[in-house]
Amino acid sequence: MLKKIIFQLHWFFGISAGLVLAVMGVTGALYSFEGEILRLLNADRWQVRVSEEGRLEPAELVAKVEAATGDKVSGIWLDGRHEGPGRVFLTPPAGERRGPMHNFDPYTGELFAEPLGEEFFRVVMQLHRWLAMGDIGKQITAASTLALIFFCLSGLYLRWPRQAGNWRAWLTLDWAKSGRSFNWDLHAVIGTWVLLFYLCAALTGLYWSYGWYRDGLTRLLSDSPAEQRDGGGRRGERAAPAATPPEVDYVALWQGVRQAVGADMAAWNLRLPPVAGQPATVSYVLRDAEHARAFNQLRIDPQSGVVSHHERYADKSFRAQLLASVYALHSGEYFGLPGRILMLLASAAMPLFFITGWLLYLDRRRKQRAVRLARGALAGSTSAEGWLVGFASQSGYAEQLAWQSAGQLQAAGIPVRVEPLSRLDGDSLRQVSNALFVVSTFGDGEAPDSAQGFERRVLGSCLPLERLNYALLALGDRQYRHFCGFARRVDDWLGRQGAHSLCERVEVDAEDNAALQRWQQRLGELTGTVPLAFSEAPWRDWALLHRQCLNPGSQGGPVFHITLAPPPLTTWEAGDILEIRPRHPQERVEEWLLHHGLDGTVPVMLDGLPASLVEALCQRQLPDTFGHLVGLHAQALVDTLVPLGAREYSIASVAADGALELIVRQERRSDGSLGLGSGWLTAYLAEGGQVAGRLRRNSGFHLPDDDRPLILIGNGTGLAGLRSLLRARVLAGRRNNWLLFGERSRAHDFFCGMELEAALAGGDLQHLDLAFSRDQAAKVYVQDLLRQRSGRLREWLDEGAALYVCGSLGGMAAGVDETLQELLGAEAVRALVEDGRYRRDVY
Repeated sequence: MLKKIIFQLHWFFGISAGLVLAVMGVTGALYSFEGEILRLLNADRWQVRVSEEGRLEPAELVAKVEAATGDKVSGIWLDGRHEGPGRVFLTPPAGERRGPMHNFDPYTGELFAEPLGEEFFRVVMQLHRWLAMGDIGKQITAASTLALIFFCLSGLYLRWPRQAGNWRAWLTLDWAKSGRSFNWDLHAVIGTWVLLFYLCAALTGLYWSYGWYRDGLTRLLSDSPAEQRDGGGRRGERAAPAATPPEVDYVALWQGVRQAVGADMAAWNLRLPPVAGQPATVSYVLRDAEHARAFNQLRIDPQSGVVSHHERYADKSFRAQLLASVYALHSGEYFGLPGRILMLLASAAMPLFFITGWLLYLDRRRKQRAVRLARGALAGSTSAEGWLVGFASQSGYAEQLAWQSAGQLQAAGIPVRVEPLSRLDGDSLRQVSNALFVVSTFGDGEAPDSAQGFERRVLGSCLPLERLNYALLALGDRQYRHFCGFARRVDDWLGRQGAHSLCERVEVDAEDNAALQRWQQRLGELTGTVPLAFSEAPWRDWALLHRQCLNPGSQGGPVFHITLAPPPLTTWEAGDILEIRPRHPQERVEEWLLHHGLDGTVPVMLDGLPASLVEALCQRQLPDTFGHLVGLHAQALVDTLVPLGAREYSIASVAADGALELIVRQERRSDGSLGLGSGWLTAYLAEGGQVAGRLRRNSGFHLPDDDRPLILIGNGTGLAGLRSLLRARVLAGRRNNWLLFGERSRAHDFFCGMELEAALAGGDLQHLDLAFSRDQAAKVYVQDLLRQRSGRLREWLDEGAALYVCGSLGGMAAGVDETLQELLGAEAVRALVEDGRYRRDVY
């Protein structure tokens, strides 16, 4: 049984990851001899004139290069193990986009022409590491690298011969075989030949794929676990330094290097600091080094030549040497030229396993099909007249995805109906043959408010659902311990009732685009059509018209009233949500770039549009560690870093107001810096500036269609969602409204106080109850107001009133819910939820 499971996993991962590994193998083989190939292609351009006087000293070399270019030198790479050119890196002058790199004759200082083939190898590297697809490609290659480890181990297990001690059974091909037998021999025998090479390449390749793996390897192997290492990555590539280079005494600097190292350097790389006052670094390889990338490193003062730190490869422990040689192990250089050649051959053979694996898979499928035809077993259709799409949504996102999924079914010509889970019961499920469920989880594993009745009525029962085929999309947030808890309970219950799952459950963390793409792919497979991309509302520019602090002098964080100008023809309903794309302040990004020696003026492409590197990184997550990014050029850096996530805010106005208004509390992190979304809206975005935003429908918090009484309960910035509901009610002439609002103090935290008191005086609010917790010795909260007004609460509910709660989930909303159950009873509260009379927009 175990062998059958491993076999199924082996071929499944093989047909999905095999093509990616084939691309990675071919590109890795091409890249393994990049230096030699470039020198061969540019033999006519790079004619080094060897001199008996030897190579130029750095001081003379720099003087010649700077005289020839008019630029300042920021770095030099010279490899004396071959008579090829060196590389010199120049500081970008004012107004220039990047510092140029030139190849030069190390004996004369003469600059050579632009090399042939460099752009080709840049594309090869992009394919090898990212499939030329940026961050998505990186995730694919990382997963495929993990799959390669599984292929090696599972393949070894699956082909273990009966005579394990017979080397011929392991390593010889039978050339007399043909067809499937010969394909199996190619796949298994050559796989055994290259197994160790693939394990070495995969285990080292993961170093650049996953931060957790890199950190774990560093803790395991490093002599100093806190050290940050780059694994001996590509040499000679660095970003242009800062515009003001440090002063350098090359004579003193080189004398210091000679005194520390001697004259036995086979290759060295000098990198000057981006700003004055920092040490230069010299990485060098000795002539008798254990391998070509056994780098030592000096930190040295560029003016005095005083060495402040000297790290020798030979002084490291064996395990630390392995860590410093990650790239050498990955490329085979650790084992010298034979290792490089063998790793090249193994990498180039990677497509063989993809091709033979597919041939074996297709042959197996063909034979299975022939058996089914011979038996006359024709697959029957399980489709009914229409599909059910059921959803459970708290904020409206699951509902949006449910309608988009229904649209994909309709595009395939399949009739479909969309229903919330609150409208489904046992009878409706028994009558359905095919269904999709789009289910969100609220909080830590709870059902959304509207689906609590479904969980109680349906999930607690037993139903015969053997004829039901379904697929399930689960939405959740991994910061909670019970991630997708409600959706998993629905899936488990369906399985226990005999329903057949058409595909594995797809779980989405926040707005994980990769997971949503898998869901679209599954729908495409179920319908037999090309998957359709889910259409999202486009991001548009909203101009900041006005920003005002609502609580100067408050003990709490500052709260701001934000007014945005909507794009033309934009409309929304009370209760809807605005998503914004936050940005880092430019000063923060410039500081990060300066710290890592990068030039923010380098041009890149961002979402298909030209931008500078600093502009692009304002919209990307900036990691604290940089080791995995060393050597990336600007565009690859932008593509590798993850975009900042969107932030959601309840809208505090109605479309008839002519402007979209928000009430936002300025959050501060533990280090004192401002939160991303609130900081951008309340501090960094200048008035008149643009913020990228889009509207999201939140039908679960829309107003009732009739004139029933409305009870609005909230605290803090939760007033935003309640204010939009109240304004919509006033415009509709519906004045039977009651607001309960809580904050810290009346003197500082009575947001929109004059407006609310005017509504009370004018009759648009029948009651306004306020709880300012710090205005008296005993703290009072909105749930305490409910207890004090319990008689009025029951009277309004008896008249058909609806309850709307907006604000913090952990404090106010939980307290209000507990108080309602205390005053009304759990059954009555449950009935309010199921009738749509108790709605929440909480965070």
